[in-house]
Amino acid sequence: MTPTETTETTEATTELAEQQAGHTHDHEHSHEHVHAPALNPELTREIEVEVAADEVSKAFKTVVKRYQKLARIPGFRAGKVPESLVRSKFAKEVRQEVLESLVGERFRQAIEEQKLRPVSEPQLLDLQLFDGQPLKFKAGFEVAPEFDVAGYESVRVARPEVTLTEEEYESELNRVLDAHATVEPVDEDRALVNGDWAEIQFRGEVKDLAQTVTEDGVANASAQEPITGDDVLIEIGGKNTLTAFNEALLGAKPGQELKFEVDYPADFGERRLAGQQVSYDVTVKAIKHKSFPERDAEFAKQLGNYESFEDFATKLREHAADRKKEALESQAKDKMLEELIGKYQFPVPESFVQQQVDARLDRGLRALAQQGMKAEDMRKLDFGRLRAAQRDQAINEVKVSMILDRIAEAEGIVVSEEDLDRELLMLSLQSREPLEALRERLAGDGGLDRIREQMRREKTGSVLYEKLSA
Repeated sequence: MTPTETTETTEATTELAEQQAGHTHDHEHSHEHVHAPALNPELTREIEVEVAADEVSKAFKTVVKRYQKLARIPGFRAGKVPESLVRSKFAKEVRQEVLESLVGERFRQAIEEQKLRPVSEPQLLDLQLFDGQPLKFKAGFEVAPEFDVAGYESVRVARPEVTLTEEEYESELNRVLDAHATVEPVDEDRALVNGDWAEIQFRGEVKDLAQTVTEDGVANASAQEPITGDDVLIEIGGKNTLTAFNEALLGAKPGQELKFEVDYPADFGERRLAGQQVSYDVTVKAIKHKSFPERDAEFAKQLGNYESFEDFATKLREHAADRKKEALESQAKDKMLEELIGKYQFPVPESFVQQQVDARLDRGLRALAQQGMKAEDMRKLDFGRLRAAQRDQAINEVKVSMILDRIAEAEGIVVSEEDLDRELLMLSLQSREPLEALRERLAGDGGLDRIREQMRREKTGSVLYEKLSA
């Protein structure tokens, strides 16, 4: 975008760019977000566990004996290391193994007896472990909320009109033609007319709200860098050209110098100029004419594997129609999900929310990295502020997932092995990782189940849309 063009409102600017301010973050894309664990009090459950002293002693003895057999300590034959030496030299390791063997097993027993299903990692509280004494600990964790999705069939969402208009098709075609157009100088001695392209050089001074009077006249109270441009092309009468530039340049000739002011609207796309008044000095350097390619088979072949220009035009129309349908239906589905969120009120596990915040941040950071943001700029991001800005949306995304899971159960929606295989094949092609290696890795780290869950939710959303849209 240049200061000479109007803008359409879009969401192309990333959320992170709008929310950033400063946090230490070195980004090669192997980072982890580490945060103090938090639990939702409404969903937190706590259990107390006690293991008898004799069982604790037995566990210590078992671990110590194994260390006696495996330990290699100078001055002692293998398997002959004194128990007292093992207990002193490997005290930390022995205690950790006893903890893992007793705590994990007794925790599982306790939640099974109380019919509890944790959805977060347990947090151990008041842990007391000494050889010869009872093991005592408390464990806090979150459980899934109890809620009913009865009545979801009553939600209604308007089905959008997705037919591609002729105007929309022409706009798509013009974009393609414009991308392959050539700009050539106009040799004749004449003034700029609508349809011409003016090659200009400009310098703009942003007028400060606070100004002072000096010996040289009125001056801005604060120093701002001027806006400059050289060899900039502007379409006279173009729909994206600001009115002030059109009016000033229309009728001008090469070599002519112009002075005029531009009042930028408050919603102008370049923030520096939004709502500002800028005084411009402009020099017209040349008049140019844009030539578009012939709509023939030769041009179609330059664009791809098309038999004729008509073949290309047909494919372009189909592609544009599909994109419009997909975009509008995606918006309608989002509206449907918003209705479902509003219909069902329930608390969500904080652990899920934090995971979703991490996922949103990771996607945003990857996008910034792909756009060329450097590691030193990443370090300046305020991640505390970024996490807070992502929270509300993360909560809604967690709610949507839990609602869709319940509706999927009610509707009996499942993901077939064939559908899963197709998804894995696509992932394999995108990542260039062999299919079987990818499947084995995902099966090992739980990724396969997560993919299946997400596919089920997407399928449920599509089924619901067809069912609920009017």
